[in-house]
Amino acid sequence: MQIHFPDDEPAFDGANLTVRFLARVDGEPVTCAITAEALEDHFGAESALESALLAAFDKGRERIRSVCAEALEHNRGEGVVLHSGLFRVEGMAPDRGGVA
Repeated sequence: MQIHFPDDEPAFDGANLTVRFLARVDGEPVTCAITAEALEDHFGAESALESALLAAFDKGRERIRSVCAEALEHNRGEGVVLHSGLFRVEGMAPDRGGVA
């Protein structure tokens, strides 16, 4: 499975308190997201405000993509929502390196 993250800007989803971003799995677009809680717990977002979440996403983009790539591999390329606990799971290592 080939996973690629285009350089598209992430989008704030206020209804679900997530930041959405795109992955391409074997060339097909897959929508993924990370929760506000995960961005606050692991990437320094000071609140659930759009500007704070987008800044935290930008700060943690590499690790977010790495964990997302691993989650996509585990669920056969279906879209994922990255929750805070996933960043503490063994095997979701910070140095895993997704394809950017």
